[in-house]
Amino acid sequence: MNNILCFGDSNTWGYQPVACTRYPYEVRWTGALQKLLGSEYHIIEEGLNGRTTAFDEPGRDYRNGARYFPMLLECHRPLDLVVIMLGTNDLKSQFELNTADIAQGVKGLCEMVLNSEYIENASTQLLLIAPPHVANLPEEDVQVFAGARDKSLQLSAEYKKIAGELGILFMDASDVVETTNDDGLHWTAQQHQDFAAVLSDKVCSILPIDVIS
Repeated sequence: MNNILCFGDSNTWGYQPVACTRYPYEVRWTGALQKLLGSEYHIIEEGLNGRTTAFDEPGRDYRNGARYFPMLLECHRPLDLVVIMLGTNDLKSQFELNTADIAQGVKGLCEMVLNSEYIENASTQLLLIAPPHVANLPEEDVQVFAGARDKSLQLSAEYKKIAGELGILFMDASDVVETTNDDGLHWTAQQHQDFAAVLSDKVCSILPIDVIS
């Protein structure tokens, strides 16, 4: 069986816009991906609302991805594939980050996988996914994410550069998902399904069934 760790933020957790609840497992992309891939693959869902790549948000504990990622790499080993999709929360104006800063944050996470001390993870493959663009934000979030739309448009190029430097796999979620204008940050149920369908094909090309021992 192929173990696949999906490390992300609220769109991996399955946050439902407007309703402010969580989509059922079979609706969110991780659950849909599990169904599409079948029993030869095991999807490990590790999403958290507000998670950043490597930055602490005052008043919100446990959001710094870099602090907890090493624990998860150990907890879930052996891992055949790690999927990282983070960066949207790094766009919050309070962090005062540019796109290069955010890319360096995600690069640090990638290096944790590549430099894992656990022999079971020595051959782990890594897929870095640039998050989809920020859409139209409601009035209450405009200041929180001031300038986020323009920065989000640049993230894909920065992430692709990092992937090239590290020799890892890359995907741009904005090629598949256009973030809903319901809140400018999250996905509709159909977008979760669409993303899972494309990612399923990607995973099968990375970890084809016929080479499973």
